[in-house]
Amino acid sequence: MYKRALEVLKIFEDNGYLAYIVGGYVRDFCLNIESCDIDICTNAKPYEIIKLFDTVFTSDINYGSVKIVYKKYKYDITTFRKEIKYENNRKPVKIKYINDLKKDLLRRDFTINTLCMDSNGNIIDLLGAMEDLDNKVIKTVGSPRYKIKEDSLRILRSIRFASNLGFRIDDKTKHYLRKYGYLLRKLSVNRKKSELDKLFASVNKNVGRDLLISLKLDKYLDLNNLNSIVMCDNIIGIWSQLNVDDIYPFTKLEREQMKKIRLMLEEGINSYTIYKYGLYISTIVGDILDFDLKDINKIYHSLAIYSRTDIKIKPLDIANILSKEPGSYIKDIISDLEENIVNNRLNNDYDGIKNYIKEKYL
Repeated sequence: MYKRALEVLKIFEDNGYLAYIVGGYVRDFCLNIESCDIDICTNAKPYEIIKLFDTVFTSDINYGSVKIVYKKYKYDITTFRKEIKYENNRKPVKIKYINDLKKDLLRRDFTINTLCMDSNGNIIDLLGAMEDLDNKVIKTVGSPRYKIKEDSLRILRSIRFASNLGFRIDDKTKHYLRKYGYLLRKLSVNRKKSELDKLFASVNKNVGRDLLISLKLDKYLDLNNLNSIVMCDNIIGIWSQLNVDDIYPFTKLEREQMKKIRLMLEEGINSYTIYKYGLYISTIVGDILDFDLKDINKIYHSLAIYSRTDIKIKPLDIANILSKEPGSYIKDIISDLEENIVNNRLNNDYDGIKNYIKEKYL
C-alpha cells in the first residue's frame, strides 16, 4: 500500500501538482508502528483529481476531499485548504482552496499529525512535529483555545492518541480539554461512540479512562460509573458495564451480548453458566471477574453437552415415556435435563435419561 501511495504522489507530480502523504500514517511510520490508513494532501483541486484517476468517490467533495482507488488500494485525498467557518463546533461549512502546504497543515488538529512524506520517502516537518514525537507530547497546532472549540471531537481524539501512543497531553491543551468539555454534549452519539470504541480498544485504555475522569469529561459522555468498572480486553465487555444502552447506538447483536454478559455477571461462573452463555461470553465475564481463562476453557471443553440437540433423547420420546400428547411441558423437562447433565448429576445416555424422567415426572 505504501509503495502504491508513492506512485500516486508521482502521478500528481508528473501532472504538475504537489502531493504528500500526510498525518497519522507518517506519524506512525516515524514511531515504527504499522498502519494501513494513508491520507494524501495536494494542491490539485477535486475536479482536477477526478481527471487523474479512473475510480473516484466524491461524497465529501464539498469539503475538498475525494477517495480514489489505485491498484486495489483506497486513499483519501484532500486539497490544500483553509477552513473559514465551523458549524456546531464540529464541521467546517466554508473552505477556501490554497496553494501552500504549511498553511494547509495549520488547520490540522495536533502537531504530531502534521508530518508529511514526499514521493521519495523523505519526511517533511514544517511545524516542529518531530520534537513533540521525541518528547511524547500531544499539543494542538496553534492555540488550544481555538482548536478545541472549533472542533470538539478533538477532545476525545487527544485522549485516544494519549492512550494509543502512551503520550502525555501538554498542560495548556489539557486545560482547554477540561474547559470545553461541555461541548461533547453537542457531538452526535455515533461520533462519540466511534472514538470511545477506539479508546476502549487501545493497549493503554486505563490511561484514557483516567484522563476522562480527571478532566471531568465522563459526565459529558454519560459514563457515570466509568471509575468503577473493569477495563477488560473486550470492547463489548466494557460497554456492558457502563449501562448506556439507551444513550449510545448498538447493533442488535451487541445488545444481546451485553445482556448475556450482565446476566452471567449476576449468576457467576460455573459449568452451567459457561454452557448457557457460551465460551465467548464466558471469556469476557472471566476477564471482568479476574477469573483464570485457562480454567474457563478447561470447563467448557469438558462439558457433556454443548446444546439441547446433544441430549440423547428427543422431545417426542419424552411425550411417549409419559404417555402424553406433546406440549409446552416438554420444554421445562428438557431444561431440567440440560442442567443436570451439564452439572454431571445425570449421564447423557438414553436409558439413564428415560429412567430419570419416569422417576421424576410419572
